Amino acid sequence: MRKLLLLLFFPINLYAQNTIGFPDVINYSKSSYSAGLQNWDIKQDKNGVIYIANNEGLLSYDGRYWKLYPLPNRTIVRSLEIGPDNRIYVGGQDELGYFLPGANGKLQYHSLVPEIPAKDRSFGDVWDIIAFKKDVFFRSSSKIFRLTDETITSFAAPLEWAFMGVCRGELYAQDFQAGLLHFVSSTWKPLGIQSELPLSDPLTAILPVGQDSALVTTLKNGIFYLNRKGITKFNSVNNQLFKDARIYSAVSINSDWVGLATNNNGIYIIDHKGNIIQGFSRKEQIQNNNVLSIFLDNQGNLWLGLDNGIAFIAYNSAIKHISPLTGDASGYAVMRHDGSLFMGTSNGLYQVPLQPVKDLSFSKGNFSLVRGTSGQTWSLSEINDQLLLGHHEGAFIIKGNEAVQVSHKAGFWNFVPLSSTLASSQIVAGHYKGLQFFDYRGGSFIPSFDLPWFSESSRFVAIDQDDNIWVSHPYHGVFRISKNADGAYVEKTYTDKNGLPSLLNNHAYKIKNRVLIATEKGVYQYNAQKDAFEPSPYYQKLLGNQSLRYLKEDAEGNIWFIHEKNLGLADLSGQEPHILYLPELNNKMLSGFEFIYPIDESNVFMGGETGFYHINLAKYKKTVPELRVQVRTVRITGKKDSLLFGGYFKNVNEKQLQDSKDIPELSYSWKTLHFEFASTLFGYQANLEYSYRLDGFEDNWSEWTRRTEKEYTNLPAGNYRFEVKVRNNLGNESAVSGYAFTILPPWYQSTIAKLFYLLLLLAIIYGVYRWQHKKFQLQHKKFEEEQQKLLYIHELERNKTESELVALRNQKLESDINFKNSELASSAMHLVKKGELLTKVKGELTQVMKRLENEQAISELKKMIKTLSEDDQVDKEWENFTKHFDTVHSDFVVRVKEKHPAITGNEMKLCAYLRMNLSTKEIAQLMNISVRGVEISRYRLRKKLGIPTEMNLFEYLIGLNGEDKAKGKSQN
Repeated sequence: MRKLLLLLFFPINLYAQNTIGFPDVINYSKSSYSAGLQNWDIKQDKNGVIYIANNEGLLSYDGRYWKLYPLPNRTIVRSLEIGPDNRIYVGGQDELGYFLPGANGKLQYHSLVPEIPAKDRSFGDVWDIIAFKKDVFFRSSSKIFRLTDETITSFAAPLEWAFMGVCRGELYAQDFQAGLLHFVSSTWKPLGIQSELPLSDPLTAILPVGQDSALVTTLKNGIFYLNRKGITKFNSVNNQLFKDARIYSAVSINSDWVGLATNNNGIYIIDHKGNIIQGFSRKEQIQNNNVLSIFLDNQGNLWLGLDNGIAFIAYNSAIKHISPLTGDASGYAVMRHDGSLFMGTSNGLYQVPLQPVKDLSFSKGNFSLVRGTSGQTWSLSEINDQLLLGHHEGAFIIKGNEAVQVSHKAGFWNFVPLSSTLASSQIVAGHYKGLQFFDYRGGSFIPSFDLPWFSESSRFVAIDQDDNIWVSHPYHGVFRISKNADGAYVEKTYTDKNGLPSLLNNHAYKIKNRVLIATEKGVYQYNAQKDAFEPSPYYQKLLGNQSLRYLKEDAEGNIWFIHEKNLGLADLSGQEPHILYLPELNNKMLSGFEFIYPIDESNVFMGGETGFYHINLAKYKKTVPELRVQVRTVRITGKKDSLLFGGYFKNVNEKQLQDSKDIPELSYSWKTLHFEFASTLFGYQANLEYSYRLDGFEDNWSEWTRRTEKEYTNLPAGNYRFEVKVRNNLGNESAVSGYAFTILPPWYQSTIAKLFYLLLLLAIIYGVYRWQHKKFQLQHKKFEEEQQKLLYIHELERNKTESELVALRNQKLESDINFKNSELASSAMHLVKKGELLTKVKGELTQVMKRLENEQAISELKKMIKTLSEDDQVDKEWENFTKHFDTVHSDFVVRVKEKHPAITGNEMKLCAYLRMNLSTKEIAQLMNISVRGVEISRYRLRKKLGIPTEMNLFEYLIGLNGEDKAKGKSQN
């Protein structure tokens, strides 16, 4: 009956109540995005980058890095739109234009004001920009400008343009005098329907509803309903609330819900009937209640442009935060019981009624403190349809909204039934100083007995199939409490001496009807035959030997576990086990007091340091948006910094791939390259890890990391491509994104330099060759000179030898000549002596003949004298003399006769005697003339031979013989 009443009354809006669960809200202050306070409009391109119209310019955000692009006149950017031509159109005060990526990939502004007629250029702020079909429309208060193929036309306001927007493929505009108009055939025309819209109240949004209707939001008068019949007041009990909150902007969340951004109370999520599904304001952690713009991104999350800052709501997240009360109370226990949700905190136990919703985080209500439970709570257990509370002050049974104490012992950690049947007649509870047994009688639990000899703090208690009670203490080991043959309980302690990896950090849990110990080395199980613990092969394979602090089995048989401060799930629902980590919750759970309460696949609760967390596991495991990563910035650093790449290879909506013709060439003087990269999965940032490498410099990918930047220093010359990829906690990886570049070699390694080096090398080689050749030639010349010298020396030595031989020969010849001359001289002297003798004989004979008187004797003497005086013998002797003389003196007589053919015989004799260097007296005797006759003959001979007076006749004759020898040598 109670559930039926809930179903009946659930559609009725309870605007004073909110959902119990809220997604994470991330607030970005002015200091975090480094721009102006107010943020007027928000859009997103197809690559996921968010763009925001900010007081100081166009602001972009890629999930990691904010970038500001101011307008030339530094005006406020009031509106923006991404056009069908992939331009980012912006509007400011007396300024409108668009951004396009420049040559270096950085957005650059192009003003369209010069295209506006001069008379229309003072138009104030541009409040709305709408891309409609192939045109772009800009709305200011006085003008609406239409951009068509780079041509701008204007439409003057009948009074004042107050709104412009698109709904169902139709362009609308509102004027304070003409009302709501639509654009038809290049003209603004009235709708021609009845309208309850007040003329003086500006519209803020027109959103489709159903097949042919729309919700019209206004700034001051709430919501109106538009259909073919007309525009009427929206029939909702919350319209006055919306009117008071002042709706500044609105967006469709899905086919059933709408988000309203208000000036006074944050945002509301409503259905098409006006019922408030959820509200977000300062109470729900939004930093400012004045919301100027609201935008739903492509991941189903909400962006809020605030009057002071920006807020991101992970609205599509499967994880919600639940805080039973305002403050920093920690969450220790959760239990759904009797249509309510109970949550035990460090400040007490809180209760909230649940509504019949699949995802309990969307249940609405206000938490209330259960009476009598103030203070530290430890656990909640439902046994025999009774809700038991373990509290610092004792054990309690919860009856409605009140706690009934059943034990005053301090600090109950847990309650465990001793029977597996639905109604257990006895339970055991662990408390600060041991175990307490309770009997179940009369619909209540009554303390039965305890174990006075066991005083260990029993926060971890599990009972095995043999009814053994296992208690673990993080610092003292594991204890088994069992009944002996007499039925009495006995205790045994297990430590590292009994198979456990350590005495410390052992936690006992019952998983799949078996007691397991979560240890520092993985999961251990008890071996009854060995009476010792050993690693569990199944869980070692499933979870490894990592340290584990917590284990919990859910209704589907999956196993939740906590490793250090990380929450994970061993998903056993598929054919193969799969380990899933939930990094969004890392470091958010209570260390040492971890708690997980899985109800079903849509509702898993976890205790946290501030309240609780709700996990819609079914939604979490659904495929996340496509993983992608982008290189957003490349900076180069040398003597100064320079932006090499600003994040865009193409226009904003195009796939960002680098063309080969756009690969930059960098000077070697740039020493450092700094890369920044990001993924625009805004609702999943905690799940993302990046890996990168520089192809051309390193072959292996880096370890997975949360870092979104990388720097390289002093890269050598070459071709490189920086590559990066991203993965999520489900193990999915993105495609690789990259940025290619070339580092030119230094001047001394450039192509020209290498050509120069080649030429220089060739020149050196040629020079070396020439030098070697010259050296060889010099060596050869030297060798030849040496050879010539040797030959010369040899020739000298040979000549010397020949000279010596010649000298010896000459000496011999001279000796021979001297000998011959001596012989000739002797012969000549002999002739002289003979002549003298003959003369003397003739003289004596003449004397004798004179003294004789005998005629006969005289006659005979005369005959003798005549005989002695005959010249024939003398001539014959001369001929012999001449022959021998020529032999000694190399045909001297012949040569003299050849040169002086007119020479006579006596003159020839005189020449021969002179050549022999005979004295005048000796010549006179040989020639049988007087000395005077010899001198006269010499004179005549000199004259005949033509010898100058100054020349010695002997020397001439000697020279005549020498000339002839020289001629003989030259002819040889």
